[in-house]
Formats: sequence, C-alpha cells, structure tokens
Amino acid sequence: MLANLLLLTSFLSFASSITLPPNRLRPTTLSFPSHHELEDPTSHILGGSQFPDLSSQSPLLSDTRKSSILREAVVNVPPTGVIPTLKARPTTVYRPKSLEAHHQARLRSLRHQETIPIKWDELEVLGPDIEDRHTLVQLARMSGNAYALPGQRNWYEIDPVWNQSFPVGWDGDADGFRGHVFLSSDNSTVVLSIKGTTVQGPTSKKDKFNDNLLFSCCCARVDLSWIFRTVCDCYARNWRCDNTCLSEALIEESLFYSIGMKLVSDIIHLYPEANLWLVGHSLGGALASLLGSTYGLPAVAFESPGEKLAAERLHLPLPRPPSPPPDGDLPVGKFKPKPEPNPKPKLPPVAVTHVYHTADPIPQGACTGIASPCAQGGYALETRCHLGKTIVYDTVERLGWYPDVRTHIIKDVIHRLLELEDIDWGDGRDVPLAQEEEDCVDCWKWEFGEFKDHLSL
Repeated sequence: MLANLLLLTSFLSFASSITLPPNRLRPTTLSFPSHHELEDPTSHILGGSQFPDLSSQSPLLSDTRKSSILREAVVNVPPTGVIPTLKARPTTVYRPKSLEAHHQARLRSLRHQETIPIKWDELEVLGPDIEDRHTLVQLARMSGNAYALPGQRNWYEIDPVWNQSFPVGWDGDADGFRGHVFLSSDNSTVVLSIKGTTVQGPTSKKDKFNDNLLFSCCCARVDLSWIFRTVCDCYARNWRCDNTCLSEALIEESLFYSIGMKLVSDIIHLYPEANLWLVGHSLGGALASLLGSTYGLPAVAFESPGEKLAAERLHLPLPRPPSPPPDGDLPVGKFKPKPEPNPKPKLPPVAVTHVYHTADPIPQGACTGIASPCAQGGYALETRCHLGKTIVYDTVERLGWYPDVRTHIIKDVIHRLLELEDIDWGDGRDVPLAQEEEDCVDCWKWEFGEFKDHLSL
C-alpha cells in the first residue's frame, strides 16, 4: 500500500505555501454586463503591447464585498512590442438572467425536489479557440501554474503578455481552494486557473475530501478502511445509495465549489467588462467546468474526472438544448424532419471543453478497484461522464503510450503531448475534434434512490 501511495504521489503536482510581496492592483467596480459586442466574427488575438494606466481605475472593493481568498496583485509588466498569440473566437454561452433566481432554484430542487424554471440569456462572447494548439498549451501551462508560485521550480513560463497575475488562496495559513488569476495586458480577458489535487501539502486533506465527495459513486467506499471514515453516510447496502443524503453532503460551505462561487462572483465585480475564462487540471478542471456551467462562462479542463454526476447531485440548474422551431417558423421550402424513434438525450449547451488522453485512466473512470493506485491511495475517482465537449488524444494508439496513472500529471500533458508539433490528429488537425460524449453512463452497477429517513433541511 505504501508503494502505491508513493506512486500516486508521483503523478500529482506538489504546491508549497510561499507568500508574495504585497503589491496592489486597483480593478474596476462596475456591474457585470449582459452582453459583449463582437466586432469581427472571425478568430481573435488577445492582449496588447502595453498595460493600461492602473492609477485611473477605481479603488478596490471593500473587504465585505470581496472574498477572503482574493490576494493582492503582483504585476509583472512584459516588454513592449510583444505580439500575443493566445487566440479567442466567438462562443455561445447561456447565462442565467438572475443569479439570485439560479441560487433559489437550486435550493428549491435540493430541499424540496421541486424544479423551478429559470430564464437564460443566450449570449455570444469571446472564448478560447480550442482548435488552436498554442492556445491549449498556454491554458494548460496556466493550469499547471495553479500548483505553484512565480519563481518556483514547477512554475511554467507563459506568453509575456499574460504575466500580469495574482494568486488566490496562497496565504500562509490557507489550506484549501487555490489558484491564480491571469489578466491580458489590456485587462480585456481574465483567466482563473484552479488548482487540482496535491497529495502532500497544506491542501491535501481538503483536496482528497472534495475528490471523494464529487467523483465517487457513493461516499468513497474504496476499501475496508473507509467503512469507518467515508466522506458521507449515504450507503444503504447491496450497491444502493441514498440520493438525498448525497445532495445534502454537497452543500457544505467548505466544499470547493461553494468557495469557487464566491471567488467567481468577486472577479465578475472586479472586472465586469472582461471576458472571464476558467481553466484547471484534474480536480481543478472539474471545478472550472462546474463553475463555468453555473455562471455561463467558457471553461477548459485538462485530465479531469467526470463531473456530470456531481452537477446533478449539486442540483445545478443548467440550460436546456434549444428546441426545434415549430412548423410555422420553418423557412419556406423546409419541412420538419421526422422525430427519431428513440432520441438520445442531449447534454446541456454549456461552453465547457475537456481535454484528456487515452493513457490516463482517471478521466476515463478506470482508476478503480481495490488494486488500483487511486483506491490504495484513498481516492475514489469513479466517474467518467463529462459536461460539454471533449477533446481526446489517442496517445495509446498514436504515440505508443502505455495506460499508466503517472501520465495524469500536467507536466506530461504539456511537454509530451500538447507541445508536440507536426502531428495530424485527423483531417489535418493540430488538435483532435471536440465532440460530445454519447451513451456515457456513470456508476452503472449502483442503484440510487430514497433509502433512508430524512429530516427537513
């Protein structure tokens, strides 16, 4: 068991807790806009050659309005004349008209099992160009930087125009949600990078708690030792699990999703005119997806466990796929197609992209069983279904990689995969085609229902 724990340690990045000098960035305090106008429907290049004059911006929000995990900013000004190369493109998102209505609908569903319809705005914003290889490399490097601080050995260099950044959750006594906020040189685009799991370090205990609560089929029953210290008490014997119990376990304020909601709200208030993207690796990628789906923001996740089941258990209101127009609204000469005899349910139209490769068992829900390094390290990473679309690199067939949990680390994803040049991933693509996962089922051998008595919340 010790050997397997050491094996698990080797594939998860380690983050230390060094603090940075307190330089201050004064962001704006306007309201979050409902729409971003696009001048050109083609692909965009983000950033600029100079930073704005920060002295003309509004002061920081009061401490009562900003989350305690927002740290003061450290600004690294890049040399002028540098051409940014991270690309963006028009992206459709569905954003709740009212975050308060969204929150109330979620609580109503959670507490009373009642569905309240909410209204959504269909908007076109600038999102990352997921078909551009360099853009994915830069976002993966930002995801890797969520595990470190500038100047540390495991900090990844990124395009100089993105070196304006500040850490979140890196105070000396912080032991939970961590990451970095990266800003383009003109503050038009903000990228929140969320840290994934570390095995050794101040956040490791809470990382494991969130992993096992979000990605296990039922309270992380990975081996006999977990019978006495599972993350929840929802198991009802004979492969049965209580749904209400699971939902109640996911409303804790200490859950990273709840903390992330407060952070995203703060960033929206601080940079209301900016395009906000969310990225992350592993657990951080799943959180980026869940938060992006909540707020209607583009998100890119690398090597993330399946988070679709967690979204259901969190009772997240999600936009529905657009309905076909009624017969009267069809263009002249067009006829309504015959309905499919057994139509497949469509995923919610969220602007989430998952990126993973076939040698990594974790995003495929294959690092399971008592003999697996995940289970023997105390991790129940059992889910496999993802929201949004998925880019899958076939590293087993195309590159000859062996399935190995150690290929999960972000370093391998960056240097051994994404940075490879001149590889045709199909139809002349530098990046495999992003597609929805079809016929994906989580926890197929489990029965979920109401098996326990519950008190009103």
